[in-house]
Amino acid sequence: MHIERVAAAEREAGPKDGPEDSPKGLGGLYEIARVCALPGPAMSWPHFVAGAASGSSGERTETWLARDGGQVVGGHILRLPSHDNTHVALLQLMTHPGRRREGIGGALLDHAIVRARAEGRSVLVGEAPADGPGSAFAVAHGFSRATAETRLVLDLPTADWSGLELLRARAVRHATGYSLERWAGPTPADLLDDMARLNEGMNDEPLGDLAMEDQRWTAERVRARDEMLSRAGQRTYTVIARHLGGGDPAGYTQLVIDAERPEGWVRQSSTAVLKAHRGRRLGLVLKLANLMWLRACEPSAERVITWNSVENPHMRAINETIGFEIFDTWHGLQLAI
Repeated sequence: MHIERVAAAEREAGPKDGPEDSPKGLGGLYEIARVCALPGPAMSWPHFVAGAASGSSGERTETWLARDGGQVVGGHILRLPSHDNTHVALLQLMTHPGRRREGIGGALLDHAIVRARAEGRSVLVGEAPADGPGSAFAVAHGFSRATAETRLVLDLPTADWSGLELLRARAVRHATGYSLERWAGPTPADLLDDMARLNEGMNDEPLGDLAMEDQRWTAERVRARDEMLSRAGQRTYTVIARHLGGGDPAGYTQLVIDAERPEGWVRQSSTAVLKAHRGRRLGLVLKLANLMWLRACEPSAERVITWNSVENPHMRAINETIGFEIFDTWHGLQLAI
């Protein structure tokens, strides 16, 4: 077995028609990712290609393959933050299920550690389902379980929409003095600075023991994230709240759907309300407004999946009030290197 890097030309060439158009190996790694996929939204080929080329907001990325006899049997994607958290490397490691317990995963992890150290990183961070083989593998190789998150799902066809409309009307009475703005797709140029401020509101999200610093957002970083989502074939629905008094942005929420291969799934991206505007039920108002807009625009959508830190009972209470139910639990894992 040997480990080789996927050339930048292949990673950035574009998704074309499908993984069969990636003869040098990225398609093989995608097929492993599909085989390893758990219940929930599957990653489409364009989304996988975009993620292999860069992180979610333009981070530099390396993609490596493990080959045995010419066959791709595993690989890892290493994302290297540059805006902040420059001590961290984000690791996604995959081994074909039929080739586990042969030392392939361990060899890939050793390789990732060498590459991360060469880039001046001191911590590897990854994630895996709490009761799955990935979490057990990580702990056996020295990773600690640093945080826990639940995934929750809202079933749209059976949701109580009349009840949700009444819930929204009651919440709006507590959120006087604010207006809502919305758009589909990339952030309009005149709102990039506002979205940068709102994204920094996510720095209050509990991260358990993860050795992560606050993220720093700029208009350029927001644009880079939008461009990555566009390359990935993802369509976004964003709603923000603005304070009528000073005109400042107060909070936002975003939903993401795979425009080419939705398979009924919608991903809830971030929801945040800035500290000065909390206590007015803006988070609930924003989430309900976006869900109702999504329902009108995407009639084929069936399920919305969201992440919720176990250390954030306030957001979990909002999600459960809307009707989300627990789907599974994941661990954030880290290793000092």
